Amino acid sequence: MARKRRKPMAEINVVPYIDVMMVLLVIFMISTPLLTQGVKVDLPQADETESLDPKSSGTVIVKVDPQGQLYLSIGLGKENLVNREELVEQIKNKLLDKPSLSVLVAGDKEVRYIFIMDALALLSKAGIPNVGLMTKSLDEVVSQ
Repeated sequence: MARKRRKPMAEINVVPYIDVMMVLLVIFMISTPLLTQGVKVDLPQADETESLDPKSSGTVIVKVDPQGQLYLSIGLGKENLVNREELVEQIKNKLLDKPSLSVLVAGDKEVRYIFIMDALALLSKAGIPNVGLMTKSLDEVVSQ
Protein backbone atom coordinates (compact mmCIF):
# COMPACT_ATOMS: atom_id res chain seq x y z
CA MET A 1 0.00 0.00 0.00
CA ALA A 2 1.58 3.21 -1.16
CA ARG A 3 1.05 6.37 0.77
CA LYS A 4 0.23 9.53 -1.04
CA ARG A 5 2.71 12.20 -0.39
CA ARG A 6 1.16 15.47 0.66
CA LYS A 7 2.46 18.69 -0.76
CA PRO A 8 3.68 21.21 1.80
CA MET A 9 1.12 23.90 2.47
CA ALA A 10 2.38 27.26 1.18
CA GLU A 11 -0.37 29.39 2.76
CA ILE A 12 0.00 31.30 6.01
CA ASN A 13 -2.86 31.24 8.42
CA VAL A 14 -3.33 34.94 9.22
CA VAL A 15 -6.32 34.63 11.54
CA PRO A 16 -4.19 34.52 14.74
CA TYR A 17 -2.25 37.58 13.56
CA ILE A 18 -5.47 39.51 12.99
CA ASP A 19 -6.60 38.66 16.53
CA VAL A 20 -3.33 39.90 18.00
CA MET A 21 -3.48 43.11 15.95
CA MET A 22 -7.04 43.80 17.11
CA VAL A 23 -6.02 43.39 20.75
CA LEU A 24 -3.06 45.76 20.26
CA LEU A 25 -5.27 48.29 18.50
CA VAL A 26 -7.73 48.30 21.39
CA ILE A 27 -4.92 48.66 23.94
CA PHE A 28 -3.41 51.62 22.08
CA MET A 29 -6.81 53.27 21.58
CA ILE A 30 -7.49 53.10 25.31
CA SER A 31 -4.03 54.05 26.57
CA THR A 32 -3.17 56.93 24.20
CA PRO A 33 -5.60 59.52 25.67
CA LEU A 34 -4.31 58.69 29.15
CA LEU A 35 -0.70 59.45 28.17
CA THR A 36 -1.24 62.94 26.80
CA GLN A 37 -0.77 65.81 29.18
CA GLY A 38 -0.95 69.43 28.36
CA VAL A 39 -1.64 72.92 29.41
CA LYS A 40 -4.01 75.04 27.35
CA VAL A 41 -2.11 78.03 26.08
CA ASP A 42 -3.17 80.75 23.68
CA LEU A 43 0.00 81.33 21.72
CA PRO A 44 0.29 84.70 20.01
CA GLN A 45 0.54 84.71 16.25
CA ALA A 46 2.84 87.10 14.46
CA ASP A 47 0.36 88.70 12.05
CA GLU A 48 -2.79 88.89 14.15
CA THR A 49 -1.61 89.77 17.64
CA GLU A 50 -2.55 92.94 19.41
CA SER A 51 -0.07 94.67 21.62
CA LEU A 52 -1.05 94.52 25.25
CA ASP A 53 0.13 97.09 27.72
CA PRO A 54 1.95 95.04 30.37
CA LYS A 55 1.87 98.06 32.70
CA SER A 56 -1.94 98.23 32.83
CA SER A 57 -3.52 97.79 36.25
CA GLY A 58 -5.15 94.41 35.55
CA THR A 59 -2.19 92.62 34.02
CA VAL A 60 -0.54 89.76 35.88
CA ILE A 61 2.92 88.81 34.63
CA VAL A 62 4.90 85.75 35.66
CA LYS A 63 8.56 86.04 34.67
CA VAL A 64 10.94 83.11 34.57
CA ASP A 65 14.67 83.77 34.71
CA PRO A 66 17.38 81.47 33.29
CA GLN A 67 17.82 79.76 36.69
CA GLY A 68 14.10 78.89 36.80
CA GLN A 69 13.19 81.39 39.53
CA LEU A 70 9.68 82.84 39.31
CA TYR A 71 8.83 86.53 39.62
CA LEU A 72 5.26 87.78 39.95
CA SER A 73 4.08 91.28 39.19
CA ILE A 74 0.44 92.17 39.58
CA GLY A 75 -0.73 95.32 37.83
CA LEU A 76 1.56 98.27 38.39
CA GLY A 77 3.29 96.63 41.35
CA LYS A 78 6.93 95.61 41.41
CA GLU A 79 8.19 92.16 40.59
CA ASN A 80 8.43 89.89 43.60
CA LEU A 81 10.46 86.71 43.77
CA VAL A 82 8.03 83.91 44.67
CA ASN A 83 8.34 80.19 45.13
CA ARG A 84 6.01 77.74 43.43
CA GLU A 85 3.49 77.49 46.27
CA GLU A 86 3.33 81.27 46.74
CA LEU A 87 2.71 81.74 43.02
CA VAL A 88 -0.25 79.35 43.03
CA GLU A 89 -1.67 80.90 46.21
CA GLN A 90 -1.36 84.51 45.04
CA ILE A 91 -2.83 83.70 41.62
CA LYS A 92 -5.77 81.88 43.25
CA ASN A 93 -6.43 84.92 45.48
CA LYS A 94 -6.29 87.27 42.50
CA LEU A 95 -8.58 84.93 40.57
CA LEU A 96 -11.22 85.25 43.31
CA ASP A 97 -11.28 89.02 42.72
CA LYS A 98 -11.29 88.77 38.92
CA PRO A 99 -12.60 85.44 37.52
CA SER A 100 -11.68 86.32 33.92
CA LEU A 101 -8.06 86.95 34.86
CA SER A 102 -5.47 86.64 32.10
CA VAL A 103 -1.85 85.97 32.91
CA LEU A 104 1.19 86.61 30.73
CA VAL A 105 4.29 84.43 31.03
CA ALA A 106 7.58 86.08 30.15
CA GLY A 107 10.70 84.00 29.80
CA ASP A 108 14.22 85.03 29.01
CA LYS A 109 15.45 83.57 25.74
CA GLU A 110 18.02 81.57 27.69
CA VAL A 111 15.39 79.86 29.89
CA ARG A 112 15.13 76.11 29.52
CA TYR A 113 11.78 74.95 28.18
CA ILE A 114 11.07 72.86 31.28
CA PHE A 115 10.97 76.01 33.44
CA ILE A 116 8.38 77.64 31.15
CA MET A 117 6.29 74.46 31.15
CA ASP A 118 6.52 74.33 34.94
CA ALA A 119 5.21 77.91 35.18
CA LEU A 120 2.35 77.08 32.79
CA ALA A 121 1.50 73.96 34.80
CA LEU A 122 1.43 75.99 38.03
CA LEU A 123 -0.93 78.52 36.43
CA SER A 124 -3.15 75.72 35.22
CA LYS A 125 -3.13 74.27 38.76
CA ALA A 126 -4.20 77.69 40.06
CA GLY A 127 -7.18 77.61 37.67
CA ILE A 128 -6.19 80.35 35.23
CA PRO A 129 -8.49 80.21 32.17
CA ASN A 130 -6.34 82.41 29.89
CA VAL A 131 -2.56 82.26 29.63
CA GLY A 132 -0.51 84.19 27.12
CA LEU A 133 3.17 84.18 26.30
CA MET A 134 4.95 87.50 26.10
CA THR A 135 6.92 87.97 22.91
CA LYS A 136 8.79 90.62 21.05
CA SER A 137 7.76 91.53 17.55
CA LEU A 138 10.13 90.63 14.76
CA ASP A 139 10.81 94.35 14.17
CA GLU A 140 11.98 94.78 17.79
CA VAL A 141 14.29 91.77 17.52
CA VAL A 142 15.83 92.90 14.23
CA SER A 143 16.39 96.48 15.46
CA GLN A 144 18.43 95.30 18.47
